Amino acid sequence: MPAKEKEQKVSMSKDEQIGFHKGSLSTLAKERQEFMKTLSIVEQLMQMHIKALQELGVDLTKEAQAAVPEKKEKKPPIDEML
Repeated sequence: MPAKEKEQKVSMSKDEQIGFHKGSLSTLAKERQEFMKTLSIVEQLMQMHIKALQELGVDLTKEAQAAVPEKKEKKPPIDEML
């Protein structure tokens, strides 16, 4: 195989890889954008329910503290573990 042909084959392979990764990033960015929209809707709904419960006199802070037993060992957040 001549050197020029071999060089072109490697270059095409690299170009294909670049295209693949760029396409993947583009798709993932769109997926993230849609996920953020969904998360925003969920957050709005949660805030509505929290407000309604507060108006009904429910102390959510007190209930949250009662629902979570004291932790003996504090675990680091997942992003710190990575």
